[in-house]
Amino acid sequence: MMDDKDIQEYHNIGKPIKFSDKYSYVKGTQIDDHGSRTYDVNGSRLPSVTTILGATKDQQFLKDWKAKVGETEAERIKNVSSARGTSMHKFLEAYVTGVGYDDLTELGRQASPMAKKVIEMGLAPVEEYYGSEVTLYYPGLYAGSTDLVCLHNGKESIVDFKQSNRPKRKEWIEDYYLQIAAYAMAHDHVHGSEIRQGVIMMCTPDLYYQEFIITDHELRQYKHKFLKRLDMYHDLKFDEKEQHNTEKENEEYLKELERKL
Repeated sequence: MMDDKDIQEYHNIGKPIKFSDKYSYVKGTQIDDHGSRTYDVNGSRLPSVTTILGATKDQQFLKDWKAKVGETEAERIKNVSSARGTSMHKFLEAYVTGVGYDDLTELGRQASPMAKKVIEMGLAPVEEYYGSEVTLYYPGLYAGSTDLVCLHNGKESIVDFKQSNRPKRKEWIEDYYLQIAAYAMAHDHVHGSEIRQGVIMMCTPDLYYQEFIITDHELRQYKHKFLKRLDMYHDLKFDEKEQHNTEKENEEYLKELERKL
């Protein structure tokens, strides 16, 4: 476990972040079911933002990449990246909240300096935080979990931490912006806030740090884009339901014919 001395070492990288109880958050239950993620929030089952985006994105680039490196290697890279990213997130959550955490695995030893780089380069402008690993939801539509809701350079902001195997260009990470936009809409609707900024703090295993910020007009544009993807998702789900109902009707019809033979 990360002891008080280790936590202080993290805090020596940057200033401690003050907590504010301005907003009160519910804790949703994350449910993973055959690659699809939903959240149970106040008894309501809602699709996750990442599931919505995953179901409606162009998969061609991913298919081409898998064909290039092979299915086995692609799965290995995905699992390693996911585990390293999870560990980095936990180190960052420990820093923000002051709760002890350590990870002595090989991936944990990679993730710790990545987290320190994010603290050093990214968290200095954070004046106070309202929640860490926060469940956000738009009633009846969707839910998700964001890494940090805070005051960043004087603006109430949604912050997401990302690990990346290599540096990214802005045009490669549109779904990250859509994720931020969805969380901002949900926060504003449920909590009566005015989230004006989204911040993506990204670090690679070789400690290359990148920061992407969207505000005001650009944030509104991504909100509109997310709503279009949400509409696409519901169309897909409706088609799947209709197909399921048709298959069920056909099955019952065939059974009825068999009984008459």
